[in-house]
Amino acid sequence: MTTTRNLPRKRAYALSARPLSAMLAAALLLNSLPLQAATQPAPAGGESPAKPEQLVSGGRTYGVTLKQLGAGAPMVIRGVEGSFSLPFDIRADEVVSSARLRLRYTYSPALLADLSHINVLVNGEVAASVPVPKESAGEPKETVVDLPSQLITQFNNLNVQLIGHYTMECEDPLHSSLWANVSNRSTLELTVTPLVLANDLSILPLPFFDRRDSRPLTLPFVFAAAPDNTTLEAAGILSSWFGALASYRGARFPTAVNQLPTKGNAILLTTGELRSGGLDLPAPSGPSVTLVPNPNDMYGKLLVLGGRDAKELKRAAQAVVTGSKALTGQRAVITQLAELEPRKPYDAPNWLRSDRPVKFGELVPPASLNVSGFAPPTIPVDLRLPPDLFGWRESGIPLDLRYRYTPQQLSTSSTMTLGVNDQLVKSFPLPSIERLNGGEGLLAKLQTDSSIPVRAQMELPLQLMPPRSRLQFRYQYDYIKEGQCRDVIIDNVRGAIEPDSTIDISGFKHYIALPDLAVFHNSGFPFTRMADLSQTAIILPDSAGTAEYSTYLGVLGRLSESTGYPALNVTVARAEQVSGLADKDLLVIASGDNQPLLKQWSSQLPVSLAEGGRRFSLSDWVYQAWNWVVPNPREDTGKARNSLSFTTDGASVVFAGFESPLRSGRSVVAISATRPEGLAEAVDALIGEDRTEFIQGSVSVVRGKQVDSLVSGPTYYVGSLGFFKSIQWYAARQPWILLLLAVFGIALLGLLVYIALRARAARRLNA
Repeated sequence: MTTTRNLPRKRAYALSARPLSAMLAAALLLNSLPLQAATQPAPAGGESPAKPEQLVSGGRTYGVTLKQLGAGAPMVIRGVEGSFSLPFDIRADEVVSSARLRLRYTYSPALLADLSHINVLVNGEVAASVPVPKESAGEPKETVVDLPSQLITQFNNLNVQLIGHYTMECEDPLHSSLWANVSNRSTLELTVTPLVLANDLSILPLPFFDRRDSRPLTLPFVFAAAPDNTTLEAAGILSSWFGALASYRGARFPTAVNQLPTKGNAILLTTGELRSGGLDLPAPSGPSVTLVPNPNDMYGKLLVLGGRDAKELKRAAQAVVTGSKALTGQRAVITQLAELEPRKPYDAPNWLRSDRPVKFGELVPPASLNVSGFAPPTIPVDLRLPPDLFGWRESGIPLDLRYRYTPQQLSTSSTMTLGVNDQLVKSFPLPSIERLNGGEGLLAKLQTDSSIPVRAQMELPLQLMPPRSRLQFRYQYDYIKEGQCRDVIIDNVRGAIEPDSTIDISGFKHYIALPDLAVFHNSGFPFTRMADLSQTAIILPDSAGTAEYSTYLGVLGRLSESTGYPALNVTVARAEQVSGLADKDLLVIASGDNQPLLKQWSSQLPVSLAEGGRRFSLSDWVYQAWNWVVPNPREDTGKARNSLSFTTDGASVVFAGFESPLRSGRSVVAISATRPEGLAEAVDALIGEDRTEFIQGSVSVVRGKQVDSLVSGPTYYVGSLGFFKSIQWYAARQPWILLLLAVFGIALLGLLVYIALRARAARRLNA
C-alpha cells in the first residue's frame, strides 16, 4: 500500500445519538455551480486559506496554511537550535513570481533579544531572521516574511529555526525557557504565473491533478449530451481515479451538459464530433483519448474521451486509468485493452492485507522510519483496516516489532513509546551500555552501526484501532548533564523502526453489525469490500440532472480515496432496473421526490424525504431493560414504534442506511436532499474537512457543517464467522439459550445420576 503525503485527519468512529429537536432547525441552502458563468470556485469545506485565491496581472495569488501543508498542530521549537521543517511543492504548470510567509508565533519571555532570533529558511537557505524583542515576548505576534522566489523550485522545504539563549554565561542547551511556538494557521502566500503545458498524453494525470498541489481538487466534468448509464459509468471510472489520486486533499467534480468551463481544466465525454464552442474534433472512429487546449482559457486543458457509443467511451476511460503511463501524443485510439484479473474481497491497495502479515516497509517508505536526536519527531505508520474485523474474544492484533537504538553510556529513563491515535499502548526501555553489561556480544553489535537491534512481540487492542489508525513510535533519550559550562549537545543518537516489522490481521473474521454510517463515512463500507466496486450499483433518478451527476462522481471519488483503486466495475442503473441488482449493495441518490425507490421502500426506510417534508421512524430500544446483557449495545431487532413527521423549506441532506429489501445481507445507503442544490452538502460531509461532527448511526442529517445522527431501525449482520463461532456468538446474544442449556444440562445430569443409583440398587438386591 502506497500513499501520498498524509495529513493528520481525525475521524469519528464511536456512535453518538443526538436529540431530534436539533434536526428541526432551518437547513443551509447552497448554490450549484454554473460552469459557463464563472471560474472554478474555491471548494466548500476545509480550513480556508488566510488569503483567498485572487487574480493578479499575469497570474494569481493564493494562500495555504501550514496545517494544509502537514502541520496537524502548532509546532513548539525547543533548545538553542531547535527547528521544524515542512515540505511544499509548486504545480508543474506554474512558476512562482513572489512568495511570502505570514508567520504567527509566540516566544519565551526569557530569550535574550541580542542573542536570540527566529530564522526562516527555504531549501536550506536563510530567507529572513525575525528578531525577538523583550517587550513583546510571551504574546502572540504576526509578521510577514518575504521569501526569495529564486529559491523556490517544484519541490521545496520550509524551515523555521529558533536560535535561543537565556543567559550571557554558561547555559543548559535544553533549558525549559528556550522555546517558541509557531501556529499552524500561519500562511504561505504564493503569487504564481501559469505555464502552457504540451498537449501530450504522457503528462497525465497532469494538469488535471498535480500531486505537488496540497489544495482540494476541483475538476469539472462536461457531457456533450445528456448521459446514459454507461456514459456515467465511464465518467465514474475517471472521477474515482482522480479521487484516489487526490487522497487526503478531497475531490469534487462539478458537472455540466454541453457547457465548457470559462477557465481551467475539465474532462469532456462525447460520442460524436465536436464542431462548436471553439472545438474542432472529428467523430471518433473508436475508443479515443485526446488532450486539447480549453478554447476559453489558453492555460487550461480538456481531456476529451470519445467513442462511437457509450461502451467505447467506457473502454477509453478504462484505458486512461489503467494505462495512462503508456499513452503518448496528443491523441490515442485504443485498439486493444487487456482484461484485468477480477478483484478479491478486501484486496484494496490502501487497505491492510487480510491474508498474511504485512511489513512496515510495504506501508511507508523505509527512510521515514529513521530519526535522530535526543527528542526526535514521532515516527508515524498509517493503517487502513477493514472496518468489519470481528474482535469478540480475540486477544488483539499481533505486532512483531523490530527496532534499533543508539545506547548511551549512562542512562536511566530513555524510552521508545508506542501509541495508537495519540493513545499510549506500551513503553519500551532503552537500556544504556552500562545496564547492558557490555561484553563481546554487545561489542559485536556496536561494531556494525553503533545501534542495538531489539525485537518485541505484542498484541494491539482492536478496540483502539478504527478503520483509519496511526501507529506512533517516539524515541526519547536522556540528556546527561556534564556539569557547569560543560553541557554540549552531541547529536549522535539514532532510532529506527525496522521495515521488517510486521502487523498481522489474517486471524480475524470479517463480521459486522449494520447499518453503521460511520464505517461508510470512514471507509466506504460495505461498497469498498470489492476495490473495483464490482458488487456496487448506483441508483440515480430517471430525471437526474447535474446536481445528481456531481454527487455520484464525488461519492465515487470518496470511495476510491479509501481503496486507492478506481471503480472499474461499478454499475449505474435507474429505479426500474433495480430488480435485477439483488446481488449488489445499492447506493441510492435522490433529490426531492424524484426517486421512486424511496417511495417503494418507505416501510423499510428509517427516514423519508419528500418535497419539503420529512418522516423519521423512532425506536424504543433505549428503554428496553434487557439490553444491558446483550454484547452489542446498538443491537435492535425490533421495528420502529413511533414516527415523527414535519415540513421544512430548507435544503439539507439525509444519509440513511438499511438492509436491502431485495436480499438479506445486502446493504442500501440512501443519500437524499429536499432539493437538488442541497446535494452539494453530501460530498462535503463525506470529505469531512474542518468538521467536529461526522456521519454515523443509521440516519444522519447534514445542514452546513452540522451533522445530527441517530440510531433507528433493526440491525442486520454482514460477513461470516464459521460454524462454531457463529454458535458461540448467537448464544452470547441470546442469554435465554444459555439458561435453557443450563437447565437441560442439570436435568441430563440428574437423569444420569438417577439411572446410576437405580442400577446400583438393583445390583445390591440381586446380591
